[in-house]
Amino acid sequence: MPVCTTRDGVEIFYKDWGQGRPVVFIHGWPLNGDAWQDQLKAVADAGYRGIAHDRRGHGRSTPVWDGYDFDTFADDLNDLITQLDLRDVTLVAHSMGGGELARYIGRHGTDRIRSAVLLSAIPPLMLQGPNNPEGVPQSVFDDIKKGILTERSQFWKDTAVGFHSANREGNKVTQGNKDAFWQMAMAETIEGGVACVDAFAATDFHEDLKKFDVPTLVVHGDDDQVVPIDATGRKTAKLVKDATFKVYEGGSHGIALVPGDKEKFNKDLLDFLKN
Repeated sequence: MPVCTTRDGVEIFYKDWGQGRPVVFIHGWPLNGDAWQDQLKAVADAGYRGIAHDRRGHGRSTPVWDGYDFDTFADDLNDLITQLDLRDVTLVAHSMGGGELARYIGRHGTDRIRSAVLLSAIPPLMLQGPNNPEGVPQSVFDDIKKGILTERSQFWKDTAVGFHSANREGNKVTQGNKDAFWQMAMAETIEGGVACVDAFAATDFHEDLKKFDVPTLVVHGDDDQVVPIDATGRKTAKLVKDATFKVYEGGSHGIALVPGDKEKFNKDLLDFLKN
């Protein structure tokens, strides 16, 4: 089983498909690298090398007790990139993974990075406050943690609905989408699930985004019920110099997973990689 051993001894599982210029996919919470299977195949078929890892405490990576903060996640990503000696990399990140991408550039720069894609991503800041009135109230994050700690299996089944916008008329969400979400969520440690909520709620990525100096594509659905577009995607597109911003009308938080939107995103991703 392919793993990268981090500087603190954590084994990070990863998939590595195809040959060519590397495209590294960073998953959202509470998922793992399996969330990117459609995109991994798409880029590998197009002549790129697709790589997707499971964050520590998620999927097949070491189920550690601690290290659920963005400095650690970014350093884990750096360990993966340097151990595989990847260069001219395109980083593609979803949701919480967008914070990992941003903090990686903030801490490690862009010497090995060609371009970046932020999909339904949490930067620059999720938590609502005086300077971020469009953000998410602290009470929502408290309820998420309570749901995980009270009965996480049912909580993940319930959460899968809003994650994919399955509660909207005319949606194309399948039962398979919701089942796959539940399966990946249950493979995350309960400690990681709760600790990651605190991390993605309150971590501020403004300074990290200012360090972006590579072509960047920002994609966000305007019906994202998890990461509100006005607090995140729209602001990121303004903060990152010369970013390309695409808004998917009616798009859910799970753009890369839901039929219809995932094919559109795959095309946009491949077009971005070519250009």
